[in-house]
Amino acid sequence: MHAAAFGSDPGDPLDVWLGEAAENTSIAGTRLQRFEFASRGDRVPGRLLLPADPGCRFPLVLLQHGAGGSKESPYLDAAAGPWVRAGAAVASIDFPLHGERASAKLSALVLAEIGAALGRTEGDAKFWVEFVQQAVCDLRRALDALAEHPELEMSRCAYAGFSMGTILGASFCGTDPRPRAAALAIGGGGFGPSEVDPARWIGRFAPRPVLFVNASRDERVSRAASEALFAAAGEPKEIAWFDCGHSELPGTALKAMWTFLRRHLLLT
Repeated sequence: MHAAAFGSDPGDPLDVWLGEAAENTSIAGTRLQRFEFASRGDRVPGRLLLPADPGCRFPLVLLQHGAGGSKESPYLDAAAGPWVRAGAAVASIDFPLHGERASAKLSALVLAEIGAALGRTEGDAKFWVEFVQQAVCDLRRALDALAEHPELEMSRCAYAGFSMGTILGASFCGTDPRPRAAALAIGGGGFGPSEVDPARWIGRFAPRPVLFVNASRDERVSRAASEALFAAAGEPKEIAWFDCGHSELPGTALKAMWTFLRRHLLLT
């Protein structure tokens, strides 16, 4: 599979919508905007957190949720806060069949297929390949959609993800030249058919720096899978292990992610 399989026709219109959100965020001193764009015939909703004071151009962190979550997941706000307070914008989208894109029937199917990709059940390889291709295309189109935002400095862009956000994000990072650094938490390699295995693509992210944050007692992603993704990445790379379960990352783990991306985005 070529990297182009994760993209869309260059002529496909983005049809971007952007608006101020009426609701407040849980992060003090931030502004919230909503955006939508077209991706392979679907409408993808997004959420953009901006520092309180307009008038500047902010670097961007594209921050993504895990399986069963959404762009509204509270743990994303917990992760986003320090970056926004340091002067970065943080964007998140709903992955296919999650959040506003959920389907009572198909969302259950995708969660089953994620279980299959993790090796727990027999799954439909074609479904998983199409899901990964759509999700990675959505991430690439999200950066396209935000490229003309007057308050974003897209030359200073980074990626961060949790769990499924790491599994999908590794392929995104390996097939898109724009993120200049990545922080990937509680994910791994060896998931799904070889053509969409994140370990196949993460090596292409080099020589851009990447941090892997893992849980030593992870009950969903094995240590072998986490180490396989790290081994597949090129230099420069770092790995940090924390004594916790999959959904129990401590504040020190988030701090490692914050510090890493702040350094590479040249935030104060």
